[in-house]
Amino acid sequence: MSTPTTLFDKVWQAHEVHRSESGQSLLWIDRHFVHEGSFHAFNKLGERALPVARPDLTFGIADHYVPTLARDLAGVADPKVRSMIEQLSHNTQQHEVTLFGLDDPRQGIVHVLGPEQGLTQPGMIMVCGDSHTATHGAFGSIAFGIGASEVAHVLATQTLWQSKPKVMRITVEGQLAEGITAKDIALTWISRLGADGARGYAIEYAGEAIHSLSMEARLTLCNLSIEGGGRCGMIAPDQITFDYLRERPWIPKGEAFEQACAYWSTLYSDPDASFDLEVTLHADDIAPTVTWGVSPEEALPIDRAVPDPEQLSDPAKARQARDSLAYMGLVPGQKLTDIKIDRVFIGSCTNARIEDLRAAAAILAGQKSRVPGMVSPGSTLVKTQAEAEGLDRIFIDAGLEWRHSGCSMCVGMNGDLVASGERCASTTNRNFKGRQGPGARTHLMSPAMVAAAAVSGRLADVRTLASTVQASGAH
Repeated sequence: MSTPTTLFDKVWQAHEVHRSESGQSLLWIDRHFVHEGSFHAFNKLGERALPVARPDLTFGIADHYVPTLARDLAGVADPKVRSMIEQLSHNTQQHEVTLFGLDDPRQGIVHVLGPEQGLTQPGMIMVCGDSHTATHGAFGSIAFGIGASEVAHVLATQTLWQSKPKVMRITVEGQLAEGITAKDIALTWISRLGADGARGYAIEYAGEAIHSLSMEARLTLCNLSIEGGGRCGMIAPDQITFDYLRERPWIPKGEAFEQACAYWSTLYSDPDASFDLEVTLHADDIAPTVTWGVSPEEALPIDRAVPDPEQLSDPAKARQARDSLAYMGLVPGQKLTDIKIDRVFIGSCTNARIEDLRAAAAILAGQKSRVPGMVSPGSTLVKTQAEAEGLDRIFIDAGLEWRHSGCSMCVGMNGDLVASGERCASTTNRNFKGRQGPGARTHLMSPAMVAAAAVSGRLADVRTLASTVQASGAH
């Protein structure tokens, strides 16, 4: 009898080329994504006159620094940024690597484009020089971010040395109520376990609520694994996965697809598989959630109030809360729904897929945003689809800017910034100090919650607003 095995272990073992005496594993890498920030690694190859070992398994994507107002470099004022985008084009061309560049109709944020093109597939090990590579684990792959020297190692060898993490399972029992999203699941578990709660672990998400999620929602959930300290996040592939992947450009066709599905169907944790840590949440306990501080762990249900540091028993937590409240310009006991905002942002690798835009548009339809803001689709294909469905008109008519795809205001390194002292309701993944610009104050939430904030001019409960919008539309 074979030992019951977790999904993570099945994929890891299938890719382990060698194990050193120290216990490290040399892993074969199936997909390697590079972006503008990967120029350091290409420089290392150049210094040693090395080729890219497997250009057919390497893919370049322009996303982090690209302008969202236009699809050319003319609008890029910073010569360093322009140089990085040009270097990506040069490096991929020199090494015969496929590039999804600014002028490519498939261009998008790497973690949106990979699944969209079918480059992301179950059972793979995937890496990229970006921490939110965990996104791709939604398909039952092991996917994680790597540093510049590791990027160079993968470019040169198509392998990577890694220490095997422990494995934890987060099970969400029951069905999510109306208005509760994958973003709320993620912010809930991170707020309960802490930003380091999953440090040293690979996470598998399981349970009825998880397997009821769409592929796009699963991508959002796995994307945020890193914000709770996880090395990666995974969900076992199922029929929802296979239906999503069928007919994608890089997916096998015909009989080869059926054979792939037969293998993918074996990728699940065996019933008696042992996990190093088990965490269980109940769907009924999850509410629309927003962050109030400067870490994704500083989050609460929207119907709660900002915490009082003096009521916290842990001195370190109290000190952290005081610092967060000072930066965010909030007072203890303030109701979250009383917090006024200055702008909104809908975008990022976390929440800029077509389902996300539809959810936000459903709230904004026929409404006016009380604050300025922008919407940046996750890819050019998402942008095209949204425009075909008329979603762009809803955003524009509401008073928001409709931009091109890119990382945009999530990371604030491309000209899209929140001004110092301004408060932004955002669909992004990080609310760190200065993340969206020096002095910017960020509140993380789902796309529908951002739309609700836009219409209200303050943080708002989408469940209450949705019923009000529906009632007004009935007259």
